[in-house]
Parts: sequence; structure tokens; C-alpha cells
Amino acid sequence: MSGILKSTSDPRGQEPETRVIAVTSGKGGVGKTNLVVNLSLALARLGRRVIILDADLGLANAEVLMGITPRYTLFDCVCGTKEISEILTPAPWGVQIISGGSGFLELANLDSRRQQKIIDALDLLADADFILIDTGAGISRNVLGFVAAAQEVIVVLTPEPTSLTDAYSLIKVLAEFKVHRRVLLVVNRAANEQEAAATAQRITAVARRFLEIELVHLGSLYEDRAVLQAVRRQQPFVLFAPDSRPAVRVKALARHLVNGQDAAGAAGAAGTVPPGGTLRGFWQKIIYFFR
Repeated sequence: MSGILKSTSDPRGQEPETRVIAVTSGKGGVGKTNLVVNLSLALARLGRRVIILDADLGLANAEVLMGITPRYTLFDCVCGTKEISEILTPAPWGVQIISGGSGFLELANLDSRRQQKIIDALDLLADADFILIDTGAGISRNVLGFVAAAQEVIVVLTPEPTSLTDAYSLIKVLAEFKVHRRVLLVVNRAANEQEAAATAQRITAVARRFLEIELVHLGSLYEDRAVLQAVRRQQPFVLFAPDSRPAVRVKALARHLVNGQDAAGAAGAAGTVPPGGTLRGFWQKIIYFFR
């Protein structure tokens, strides 16, 4: 736990680079949370310090898929009953989870002095290399708030027509409000690489024609029985079946992110949103959107 918490400031006065990535979807049931959990572990296996921020308000399932039960949530930190170190729940391979609960709503309702105190506390998480935000599905204000506040966004979809339609609706909103200039796509539950590529191509072609936004196919995961078996046992599939096709593919996604191909240019131009591409800026934006 101490490996995540930041004990001293950068002597150059600069904040460490923490990549805050929102993982979202147009509809539920596409495997978004499963991707967050397994991608976090794959990143950790590559030596990166990772925090999962479970922001699927009311349906926090990341801890369920890992078979753990957080004792405290962000709400406890906001209320002042727990320190930031106490709400971090340890998971396999050094990954840590913050369960959001109703903490975001409470954070926005605090006065400015107490808000700043909480931001200063949460800023101690800046030693993490990645913070993966598991958002809800759809285009509610809560979901769009997390997506807009994050530096990068991954949209998860499947080859099903309804998933394609809903993913496009979400991306259209992001484009119209200029939330992000670029969106990363992960196609889940594809039968093979051909189906995954075709799915990504379909939505990319339509977006290129009608929307002013760049879509990048980050990668794909294949349909596999091992995923269902892992979920039933409350184990991430990278642990339950490390040599399965989905596990191999999610490890490839992690390597792609670590190698940095998708770090540049992914931050949004957020219009009237308060400035800040750092972790501190993320918390300030969250307050702004939930106010």
C-alpha cells in the first residue's frame, strides 16, 4: 500500500504522470468491468502501479469479480472517518481498488475548504501509473462526468448490433460536446480477429463520415468459456486461465498502453470544464460535473 501513496512532492514542482483512463460502454453487459479488472492485473504484471476506481455508482462489481469486499469507500474518506490509505483495498499483484459508493456525490456537496482538503488527500494517489475508472454504461450525467474528467477513454463494445448502436450514441455525445478528441475502442466477445476488425471498422467508418472525432481500435478480446468459468469462481480470467485467448489478448492491450502508443493526444478539449490534465485536475473536474 505504501508503494502507491505519495510521501513527498516532486522537487521540480511537477506532478507525476498518472494516466487516468475511463473505461465505459454504450450499454451494459458488454464485459466492461471484466476488462477493467483483468487489464489492471495485466498492467500490474508489467510492473505498473494500478488503482481501480469503481465509479459504477450503485452497481460496483469490480470487487465482486476479484472476490474481495472493501471495508470502506470514498464516502468514508469524504466524511473524514477514514484516511485515503484506509479506503484502498488490496487486490492481487499489488492492484488496489477504491470503491466509490456515494462518495462522489458527497464530495461535490462539500464547501470549498473541505473539497480542497479531500483533493489534497486524494492527490496522494499520484504515484500510481494508471488509474482505471470503471464507469456505468450509457450516457447519463454521472457516466459522462467521469469520462470527461479522465484524460483518456476506452469504449467497450461487442459485435452485436445493439452494442454497436449504443456505442455510437455514446461516441456521438462525446464528439458533440468535444469531451475527447480521440476514443480508444476495445471489441469484446468477438468470435475471431476478422469479426473484431469488421466491428471496429463499421463504427470507425461511420464516425469518420459523420463525427469530428478519431476512433482508434486498441484491440480485441475473443469469446471464450474460460471467462464465464472465471466469473463464476470470482477470479479474474488472467489468473484463472492465464493462457486462454482472452488472457493473452488483454496482456497485449496492457503492453500496448505501457508502450505509450495511445498516451499522446487522447486528452479532451473540454470547453468550459475547469483546466487540468493532471490527477488533481481530474478530481477538480469530478466536483465540477457532480455539482
